[in-house]
This record gives sequence, C-alpha cells and structure tokens, in this order.
Amino acid sequence: MSKLRKLHVKSFGCQMNVYDSNRMADTLAPAGFAETPRADDADLVILNTCHIREKAADKVYSEIGRIREMKEAAAREGRRMVIAVAGCVAQAEGKEIARRAGVDLVFGPQNYHRLPDLLARVERGEKVVDTEFPVEDKFDALAAPTRKAIAKRGITAFVTVQEGCDKFCTFCVVPYTRGAEVSRPVEKIVAEVKQLADAGVREVTLIGQNVNAYHGPGPDGRAWSLAALLHRLTDVPGIARLRYTTSHPRDMTDDLIAAHRDLPALMPYVHLPVQSGSDRVLEAMNRRHTVAHYRGIVARMRGARSDLAFTSDFIVGFPGESEDDFRDTLALIEDVGFAGAFSFMYSPRPGTPAAEMDEQVPQEEKSERLQRLQALIAARQHAFNAGFVGRTVDVLLEKPGRYTGQLVGKSPYLQPVTVTASTSRIGEVVPVTITDIGTNSLFGTLAGQSRRHAPEQAFVEAGA
Repeated sequence: MSKLRKLHVKSFGCQMNVYDSNRMADTLAPAGFAETPRADDADLVILNTCHIREKAADKVYSEIGRIREMKEAAAREGRRMVIAVAGCVAQAEGKEIARRAGVDLVFGPQNYHRLPDLLARVERGEKVVDTEFPVEDKFDALAAPTRKAIAKRGITAFVTVQEGCDKFCTFCVVPYTRGAEVSRPVEKIVAEVKQLADAGVREVTLIGQNVNAYHGPGPDGRAWSLAALLHRLTDVPGIARLRYTTSHPRDMTDDLIAAHRDLPALMPYVHLPVQSGSDRVLEAMNRRHTVAHYRGIVARMRGARSDLAFTSDFIVGFPGESEDDFRDTLALIEDVGFAGAFSFMYSPRPGTPAAEMDEQVPQEEKSERLQRLQALIAARQHAFNAGFVGRTVDVLLEKPGRYTGQLVGKSPYLQPVTVTASTSRIGEVVPVTITDIGTNSLFGTLAGQSRRHAPEQAFVEAGA
C-alpha cells in the first residue's frame, strides 16, 4: 500500500476556483493524497490562482516565494515538497511561472483532471507545463468526492454547470484563460447534485463564468436553459435551496425571470454585474447592454418576485471614464438600491483591448472614486440589513458559531445569521426573528418550530 501523502490547496478568487480546488482534492484522493490545512508539512502544495485583477496575480507570485521557502526547509529535513500552480494565472503566464525557482508543475483550469499523470511526470524529474485546452471533457475524468469529503465541506456546495465566456469584455481575461462557453449535460449535473444531497448538502449554488448562458444538452436531446435545469433540480430530494452566479444581463431570459416567480427553492438574491452606470463606458467595455436595458431587467424581475434583492460588480476608472460617467454609476446604485456589490479599480490586464486604450485614468483619481463608490455601497448594504430588524426570515442553519450554544446560518439573501440553538438542528431551515445587526451579519432568535426540508436522519448519517 502506498504511503499517505499530504495535500494543501490554496484557492484565490472566485467560487469556481473553490469548486475546482475541491475536485482536485477528490481526484488526488485515490492516489493517496489527504488534505492538510498546513502548507509547511504538505508533500504537494497547489496554488489555484485567479487572473481577473492585477493584485490577485501579484499575490500569487508573493505566495510562490513564501511556499518556496517552505520547500527549501523541507529539503533540509530530507523531505520533498512539490509546488504546483493552477488556474487562470497559470493559464495566462505559464512559461513565466515555470521559470520561477521551486515551481514543479503548472497547469490551466481545464487540465486538472490530468493531475495524477502530470504528477507522475514530475516525480520522474520533469518540470511540467500543461496549459493546452484539452479535447476531452475534464468532468468525465474527475474522481467523485467521497461521502465523507462532502460532509466535511458542509451543507452548502457549489456545482459548476458552465465554463468559459464568449462575451469578450474589453477589460477581461476570462475568454483567454477559461476558453469559450461550454455547458455540462443536464443529467451529469443532476447526478452530482443527488450525490451531494445524499451526503447531507441542503443548498446548492450553480456556478459559471456566465451561468445564465447555460445551454447544456438535456435528456430529451435538446439544449436546456438554466431555468429548465433549475426546475429539474427542485425535484432532487433534500435540496432546500438553489442559487446561481455569476449572471450576465444579456442572458437574463424570460423563462429564468419566471423561475424566480415559480420556484420557492430559488433564493431571491441575484448577482447581476453591470460594471458601470454610463452607457458611454459600457460601450467602451463591450458589455453590449445599456443602462436602460439593465434597469428594465431589474424592473421585470422585481415584477415577477417583489422581494428580490440584487448585488453587482463595478469597475471604476475604466479608460476614458469622466467624472460625469462616474456620477452616473453612483446614480444607478441609488436607483436600484443594491444590497451589496463588489467594486474594483480598473487594472490593465495584458492582452486585453482596454490595456491599449488611450485616456487611462490616473491612479489617484481611480482611488478617490473607489472610496466614494464603496462608501455608498456600504451605506446601501447597511440600510438593507437594518430593514430586517423585527422581521422573521427563514435561515438555513449551517455550523456552530463563535460561542458555545450558537449556530450560524444564512438568510435567503446570504446574510450570516447567528442564533442560539442546538447543533442537532444543523441542516434545518428555521424561522428566525431578527433582533440586531452587525457590520455584515444579523442576529436573531428562533421563532417557533422549524420547517424541515429533508429527513433529519439523512443529515445525521451524512455527518457520521
């Protein structure tokens, strides 16, 4: 029997990287790798990287240096540590990363199903770079997670249903690092969700670079929309909640809007990136939607379900953005009343059209605008959370809290909610009356009997 080896995976960036990291661990488990939270005693360290922002890439190079020191320390102890760099930075800058001292393996986000073979080459003394887009479907080659691994990760899970992007926004590297839009078959997604549910998962978030562009082949031989997939997943026993992210305004179809009206399991919280409130800037970004189009989608969705809340992404300081353009963005935030948002200063990504544009905005202007925008977003988020005090909301209880006797769960709007309750109630959806708010969380008390969406015994068995 082969010796058990230790694996440490560190994820940077989006939820898709978290999902990919879990699948890497699942794929390496049959080869004798067990996860460890510590990098310094690992036999294999994988840095699963993100290339969306300049600082994200900088963090990766800094982390390579830190892990290299651990590798040198391990060598002095007579122990070999392998360093691998995966994900979108690996895809975009593979040869540069491979030149870094200490890095043994570089592979892109479409290649991690090949990990056992790639590691075998490393063990034979090769320095391996694999950033080609494979012909085969990586999901078909991945090892399924064990029941124990699923239960350890908790009662919520991400499931990738779509990868890649055909939009080619002028600021974005995703089409170059993740490739063209590809959707997984319906029945393979259903099988994965069933396996998660059987192991105790109660909430599933469907993820993709443009998740609402999903068009996977269905069992009837036709391409199914994201709405059709969501309808199918509501039939999976044990799944109490469904979510999806990240969506694009151009792909918010009539049937998806109707799904928010018709599916109680589909949570009323939609991440719908707009990037700017200025049509002039949106055109320069090649977003191919207008502010009026975006406002219309929000209005139609709220017409279908009045309690919907929206979050978004914003880029400030895009090349050519004027003060008037920026004020249009602030006005849109006020008008829509976002419950939260992710905001960034524009940073040129090599190889993208925007990096070559004239009228790059000075750094100090970008920084000042970002501060103003984030202050407004924080005020909107605080007002949104404050509106829950005195209300009763359904909370999915997920895990023990900071103090004995506390549990932490999530509201339908992804707000962390702390209550006093027994750990035996983890996995239940319970009504909670909100009594107070924190910076980013809510506090409340149980309001009567819980509503169970699945037999308690199923969760007890999953956690055993």
